[in-house]
Amino acid sequence: VLPPLTVTSPCKILKCNSEFWAATSGSHHLGAEEAPEFCTALRAYAHCTRRTARTCRGDLAYHSAVHGIDDLMVQHNCSKDGPTSQPRLRTLPPGDSQERSDSPEICHYEKSFHKHSAAPNYTHCGLFGDPHLRTFTDTFQTCKVQGAWPLIDNNYLNVQVTNTPVLPGSSATATSKLTIIFKSFQECVDQKVYQAEMDELPAAFVDGSKNGGDKHGANSLKITEKVSGQHIEIQAKYIGTTIVVRQVGRYLTFAVRMPEEVVNAVEDRDSQGLYLCLRGCPLSQQIDFQSIRAAQAGEGRARRKGPSLPPEAFTYETATAKCREKLPVEDLYFQSCVFDLLTTGDVNFMLAAYYAFEDVKMLHSNKDKLHLYERTRVLTPGNAAPTGTHPTLWVALLCLCWLCLL
Repeated sequence: VLPPLTVTSPCKILKCNSEFWAATSGSHHLGAEEAPEFCTALRAYAHCTRRTARTCRGDLAYHSAVHGIDDLMVQHNCSKDGPTSQPRLRTLPPGDSQERSDSPEICHYEKSFHKHSAAPNYTHCGLFGDPHLRTFTDTFQTCKVQGAWPLIDNNYLNVQVTNTPVLPGSSATATSKLTIIFKSFQECVDQKVYQAEMDELPAAFVDGSKNGGDKHGANSLKITEKVSGQHIEIQAKYIGTTIVVRQVGRYLTFAVRMPEEVVNAVEDRDSQGLYLCLRGCPLSQQIDFQSIRAAQAGEGRARRKGPSLPPEAFTYETATAKCREKLPVEDLYFQSCVFDLLTTGDVNFMLAAYYAFEDVKMLHSNKDKLHLYERTRVLTPGNAAPTGTHPTLWVALLCLCWLCLL
């Protein structure tokens, strides 16, 4: 398990990335006489990453930067010894690729795909609340997953989430940080990193750009701000992918629509031990409702055990009524809403469940699978990729739990 990242010890890799990219955004056009400047910027970049290494363990953007620096050092024959002056900032000239509207056909997944006989099959994954995971195979789980975890990890992009405790002493966690790395792809896009944290939902990549960079197909990757500070959408047309990130209350939600071909584009599927959207949460991280029921019964109230939790803000009846205001169908999104209100007492978790379902309606390609009613759990040995799921009648169990406490 990757070690947790906390908001009190922030990783400064974004600052390192921004300084380097700002100084070298046109450096792939440098002549031989300017190569020493690029090497100087690389050494400064490496020095910056070393300074922040202690607080960046488990951060995908950090590890990507470290490996990228090593590769660039070799490609440009840069010595690791030499000047490391701060890179100079570069202002984008008028007519930069930020304004390009044309893209080659290879940078539009659907256009290139339609040359084949079959249309692409799209899948959906979402993470919201305390936290609840809907995988690409429509498995629905509630997990602990405190700390940093890979949500998606394939040949085209990486997504990592960091979950932190909602209240001191509580096992309830929610997503406080999200990092998305779009890998460089042919003539379409440069590598781009997007990062959001609590109370900071940018409408741009970490280098300040809103598209895929200097390549000809840059606009096949674009960020759009839907609601300032609350809702952004990233369109990656070159891989047929749409990502929605929201901040609801203090915490983040994530939803993605992705072609199956892209979902399964991993180097070695059998070794992909962690990839939550594909495999689900590890068995050890899934919520065991039998244990929760016993703990709740011991406390005499329907919420998770925690020595520092405040008095309950919701009863089962009031939580049910509140969730029904936004989620009239009593599916797993509704049940998750009730569960989160009882667990946290925070009404924003009701809104998180509501927006998660709104995103499902927008992103899921099979409208017959919008509502899920049975919580499923992966029971395969070693948490290998499941060949099937074992449904658990979670709704009935949770209701039974609450009835036992009345």
